[in-house]
Formats: sequence, structure tokens, C-alpha cells
Amino acid sequence: MKAKLEYIWLDGYSPTQSLRSKTRIITDFDGRLESCPVWSFDGSSTAQAEGADSDLLLRPVAIYNDPARKDAFLVMTEVLNPDGEPHDSNGRAMIDDDDNDFWFGFEQEYFLWDLETSLPPGFPVKGFPRPQGPYYCSVGAENNFGRECIEDHLDQCLEAGINVEGINAEVAAGQWEFQVFAKGAKSAGDQTWVARYLAERNAEKWGYGINWHPKPLGQTDWNGSGMHANFSNAVMRESGDQSVFEKICEEFGRNIRRHIDVYGADNEQRLTGLHETQSIHEYSYGVSDRGASIRIPVGTVEDGWKGRLEDRRPASNADPYKVASVIVRTTKDALS
Repeated sequence: MKAKLEYIWLDGYSPTQSLRSKTRIITDFDGRLESCPVWSFDGSSTAQAEGADSDLLLRPVAIYNDPARKDAFLVMTEVLNPDGEPHDSNGRAMIDDDDNDFWFGFEQEYFLWDLETSLPPGFPVKGFPRPQGPYYCSVGAENNFGRECIEDHLDQCLEAGINVEGINAEVAAGQWEFQVFAKGAKSAGDQTWVARYLAERNAEKWGYGINWHPKPLGQTDWNGSGMHANFSNAVMRESGDQSVFEKICEEFGRNIRRHIDVYGADNEQRLTGLHETQSIHEYSYGVSDRGASIRIPVGTVEDGWKGRLEDRRPASNADPYKVASVIVRTTKDALS
């Protein structure tokens, strides 16, 4: 059969990269990642190369069913230079987790965005809707905005093979969240990016945009959007030692800049110390504390100090590859 392969990659835009994609037709495709050829593209059109030397490579790293097209697959790729070395924009290449010891769960928040009003659905053109409160996990048209679009996205993720573990309406009107879990930092990044791609493409059909900015409503009394990063490695899952978690939390506190630098642009607008955040200028950790930089889930404590930690600082527009990379690095430093 002839198959459509949708090659997906991240461009070189700064400070926040965007998704790009293009379609390649393959004859007699067997559905395996190994059968997806390396492809090239014009890096001068994506802020990744100069026009006089513009060819860059797309190396396939993960493949998923395309739920919206017949005989089609979604191919997540990473960008390489012509010599096969990772391009500077390639955050995936930064991850030191080849044995998949690290498990990640990303809680991806975002706003649906009405392209005509430049506001979330549920917001009037002038003024604001009722204060936040009734919108979180809401039911009913008075409080819930965009459900059909969101349910469509969830179904597409599941059909594609993305390990989405749940969705919910978030605190602000028109704000939503999905959660992706994966064993292996690279796989977690791959799946989160493809889920973002499907969110963007699906929203086109409904006439919405997706707003990944961490504080799209400015300094108002509305929650921003984050991408809380839940993580563990074998030592955390098996040791049963409180000091292991304290060592990791303390090491994170010694490397604040390393993390904040890749936790998303404009994150200072969200990390104010209000709306369930710790200030970007401070660092703290605590059991069940949603106002801390690092939350130690009560389940980890109740399970005898076996389990995960949650870094609540990453913004909704952060690159999950880069977030995973620094979390792996700092955790390894703490336990070395």
C-alpha cells in the first residue's frame, strides 16, 4: 500500500520552538519505525539554517498511527546537521537516559483560544466571566467551554497510541489539561510533543487555536498554565529511604538556574507565589504542598518513601525534552 508519513519536528524559533510537519508518501510501507527514511528540509525557512547552506535532516525517533487520515502515520523526528550530529535546536539529544530508568508524567495545561476574539472560549469580548472556581472539572454549558474539541483530541491521542492517562477542565474558563505518562525520558518527550501536535491540528477543525503561553491573560486573577513534571527512577521507586528524596530536593535547590532556564519563556509571569505556585525567585519543597517548587506527593510518603516527585515549575510552553534532560541530570547528581 501507499502510506502517508507525517514527519513532525521542532523548529529553531526562540525562546519558544514551534511544531512543523510535512507529508511523505511511501510505497509498500510496513508500519515500522525502522522503515521510515531519514528526510531533509529547508532549515532557512524554520530559523535553523542560512539560505546558502539550508539542508538539514529529519531522523525518525517514534511512530504512531494517524487517527485522522487513512493509511497514515505520525513520525516524530529530531533535527540533525548534514553530518548527522544533533542540531543546536535538538533538545532530545540532551537527554541522558538511554536505559529508560526514568519515568515521567507530564501534566500539560493549555487554553483553547478563540481566533476571532483573541480570548479563551467562555470569555466575553469585554470584561471577564465569573471568577474562577466553577470551571475546574466542570459539567454543563454554563461552566464548560470547548468539551467537544477536547474529547475529539483525547480520542485521537488514544487511537494514535499516545499514553494519555486523563484529561480535565482546568481552573480558568476555556483552560484544559491532559496527562501523558511514559517509561523513558525520550519517550515521554516524544509522546507529549505528538499530543501537542494533535491538539493543534485538531483545533484547526473546530476553529480554535491552542495557547501554550504560561500566562496568556496577563497579570489578572486567573491561573496560568503549567506542565508539572512528575518523575522517578529505580532508586526512588524502590529504596524506601526518605533521605533519597531529601537529597534530590536539596540538589534541585542548588541548581535553580539550570532548571528555570529551560522551564519555559515568560514563566516569571506565572511563578508569582500566587495561584498555586512558588515565586520564581524562591525555592521550596514539601509534602502535599502545591505552593512549593517541588511537591512530595503524600502517596510517596504513605508507600514508605517509594515513588515520585513533582516539579511544579515547568511552564506550559516548556520543551518536555529539555525539562526531562535537566531533571535527569540533577537527580543523577544528587544520587552520585
